[in-house]
Amino acid sequence: MRHWAEEVAKAHLQRLGYRVVAENYRVRGAEIDLIAEAEGVLVIVEVKQRRRDRFGTPAEQLTPQKLRRLQQAALLYLAERYGRDDLPLRFDAVLVSGSRERYRLEHLQRIL
Repeated sequence: MRHWAEEVAKAHLQRLGYRVVAENYRVRGAEIDLIAEAEGVLVIVEVKQRRRDRFGTPAEQLTPQKLRRLQQAALLYLAERYGRDDLPLRFDAVLVSGSRERYRLEHLQRIL
């Protein structure tokens, strides 16, 4: 079952004109939350949500290890879906703070 923050992120991307082509793509110990296309570029989107900042912000969850796994998963997705790994690619993050009823969203482009 998808997390509510991923639904919020998907709707945000669609409002910006992105076309979401895959959701919750899983491969060898990693998951890509959303994969979208925008202006001829495949965009790998990591969604992070925190209710409160007491234990860290959503951005602090984007650790080097997490980003490395995300990059590896993206290359595997490209190879599996397109048979190559050299297509235009961008990594974004959508950070959601708060609750489903009241949240703040931040979209970071080119996090890698």
